[in-house]
Amino acid sequence: MNAAAQVKTYLDLVKFEHTVFALPFAYAGMLLASLAVNGTGWPGWSVLIWVTVAMASARTAAMGANRVIDRFIDAGNPRTAGREVPSGKITPTQAWTLVVASLVVMGFAAAQLNPLCLVLMPLAVVFLIGYPYTKRFTWLCHAWLGITDGAAAAGGWIAVTGHFAPPAWLLWAVVIFWMIGLDVIYATMDYDFDRRNNVKSIPVRFGIPQALKIAAGSHALTFFLLLAVGLAVGASGWYYLAAVAMGVILLYEHRIVNPNDLTRANVAFFDANMWLALTMLAGVIVDVVWRTLNG
Repeated sequence: MNAAAQVKTYLDLVKFEHTVFALPFAYAGMLLASLAVNGTGWPGWSVLIWVTVAMASARTAAMGANRVIDRFIDAGNPRTAGREVPSGKITPTQAWTLVVASLVVMGFAAAQLNPLCLVLMPLAVVFLIGYPYTKRFTWLCHAWLGITDGAAAAGGWIAVTGHFAPPAWLLWAVVIFWMIGLDVIYATMDYDFDRRNNVKSIPVRFGIPQALKIAAGSHALTFFLLLAVGLAVGASGWYYLAAVAMGVILLYEHRIVNPNDLTRANVAFFDANMWLALTMLAGVIVDVVWRTLNG
């Protein structure tokens, strides 16, 4: 396998394109924090670069660990048997090497930001590596994933300020409940396999119809938390316009998935949520620029 093909295989392993889920929220937290403490939404190149490196490496470590820890489960599932580790394209040793290297990069990036980012890193590692194990013990695994990914939004704020604040907690909560909802939808695709193999999830525990209701409730809470973030930071109308657009995307997501037709669950999981994350970032950018220019 040539170098380009090998790189592509590693990118496929960690689903690098899914970085678009968490990274926009990290940027949003960073920009809102910068405006709050510096009077301008621009945090400087150093913060932007190290936040990007920290978030990308954290997600790479988490996905790499997830794939290698779940390799035996994935091998038995027709939907996932072709993934890089169970199919033999990447060995477990290679995957773990990527995980360790990513954590080293993450730690270095955290050290370039501020002491709190570095102090919190061991806790972050526990959540990043621990997620694959949770589905073996509890249907609350979706919440663990939400807490893990939500740390990106709070991390963007902390990277600028060096401390927690109410908007950081609210941004974290937004991503927690957003991720719970989308991960529940994603889990419906493996309902039959998970039920037969004792893999825990909300769909397995409550059934698909009730699980989709739980996902919808989680996303409804996400929308109201988005409004709370706006109030906490004194956002302009541009932010609320983006929040409404995100609410529409969430409604669309639940319109195209129902218990009798899960064929578009993957569209709801990736496409809709990609646009939601990008809408959040775009709304925050416009809001921050507007408030910076208008004092």
